[in-house]
Amino acid sequence: MPAAFLSRVTSMPLLSRTLDPILGVFTGFLAYYMYETHPRNAIPPGETLLELTRWKLEKRQQEGPKKPE
Repeated sequence: MPAAFLSRVTSMPLLSRTLDPILGVFTGFLAYYMYETHPRNAIPPGETLLELTRWKLEKRQQEGPKKPE
């Protein structure tokens, strides 16, 4: 393919410069939500992203702020 054709194709946004990233993030969140809630995946209790994030935040709060060396 000619290089001019490739440069024209890659520079065109799908919908708009602001809507493309928003649509991408929304699609990612929706896909992960569907993955975690689908019964076929059978994620054990306590292993969901929300629960693991809460656990990590609680662990960091118990450790306290890090002191600069």
